[in-house]
Amino acid sequence: MLSTLRNAWKIPDLRKRILFTLLMLFIFRLGSSIPVPGIDTGYIADMFESQEGGVLDFLNLMAGGAFKQFTIFALNIYPYITASIILQLLTIAIPRLEALAKEGDEGRKKIAQYTRYATVVLALVQATAYSIGFFRNALIETDILSVIVVVVTLTAGTAFLMWLGEQITDKGIGNGISLIIFVGIVSRIPGGIFKVTNLFVEGFVNIFEIIAFLIVAVIIIAGVIAIQQGQRKIPVQYAKRVVGRKMYGGQSTHIPLKVLMAGVIPVIFATSILAFPQTLTLFFKGGFGDFVQKYFTMNSTIGTWIYSVLNVILIIFFTYFYTALQFNPIEYAKNLKQHGGFIPGIRPGRPTSEFLNRVTSRITIVGAIALAFISTLPVLLNTVTNLNIRFGGTALLIVVGVALETMKQIESQMLMRHYKGFLK
Repeated sequence: MLSTLRNAWKIPDLRKRILFTLLMLFIFRLGSSIPVPGIDTGYIADMFESQEGGVLDFLNLMAGGAFKQFTIFALNIYPYITASIILQLLTIAIPRLEALAKEGDEGRKKIAQYTRYATVVLALVQATAYSIGFFRNALIETDILSVIVVVVTLTAGTAFLMWLGEQITDKGIGNGISLIIFVGIVSRIPGGIFKVTNLFVEGFVNIFEIIAFLIVAVIIIAGVIAIQQGQRKIPVQYAKRVVGRKMYGGQSTHIPLKVLMAGVIPVIFATSILAFPQTLTLFFKGGFGDFVQKYFTMNSTIGTWIYSVLNVILIIFFTYFYTALQFNPIEYAKNLKQHGGFIPGIRPGRPTSEFLNRVTSRITIVGAIALAFISTLPVLLNTVTNLNIRFGGTALLIVVGVALETMKQIESQMLMRHYKGFLK
């Protein structure tokens, strides 16, 4: 891995992309330290201490500490993720959006534009809800102008992060949105280590519980790498054809169908959806809030099991959903037929698309179940230990998955320049 990075640094174009990515991520971390004007951050810190281990800690973890400090990036990139989920679901339900998705780059650009508009609207609603709702007592001044300043600042911060992520994707290395989440989580690791160390010194956890968590962490890392690298190779044969005086085709190749085409996107989507009802409890107290706290959070035994089951179901659903968006067996079979290719033993056309669909469904369920198990394992471990690792599994899963995908992108760039990387 270090050799790959060292060789990548020697390539001017890749070095420029890496530096650009690092610069954008540095700007993200810099903005995460700029507080929103007109907010008493001490009051918010006291709220976090009184609700330790709840949804506030989760939102703060994914925001890289910006939520607790209530900085300009307090909302982070999650309004964009929510908007993406909504638009992708509507693509299936609304024929107009489905037609746009099939129009190639121009259609995708139009859907991306709709996603940006939806992101700003969601960020505006969320910023307003936080400002005049849950964090109202944190406002230094409660006049309309002060509230507008806070709402506009939070909304602008999310819009800027969305732009920052798109710039990283276009001009840098890796997926910009995923890297922003990655950096936010990684920035909290030193604080997490310090917290566990204090728990150990004070006697709240023992060495065996820490070892158990480290073993689970190693299993997660190994599991993510295994399912990310796993693939089913479908043999393809191209028929010979004569064009003029030259003969083309006749070679054999294969279609590499990945076990987990969706990567860690299903985990991010599932986490965002499960955080929504917990976020509502910040604004609705009494019967509804108590119901959600008991049955849809990890603050109770029954809530932990319901949360785990819903997490598994959502991860499996989004794995299939995102795989269907990325790989279309009908289009693939059509292109294969047009270029004179066929799968040995399978007739071209519809039989080929049915075969590819069947194989994709079988390998996707393996990847989806493995992904759900790896994500849920630390949550269940938390029920039998005193370690406060409620979101450790999801965070570690995202970190390893994003790091692996980014390194694979670096290697694919290097392979084009005849370099050999560390991924086989």
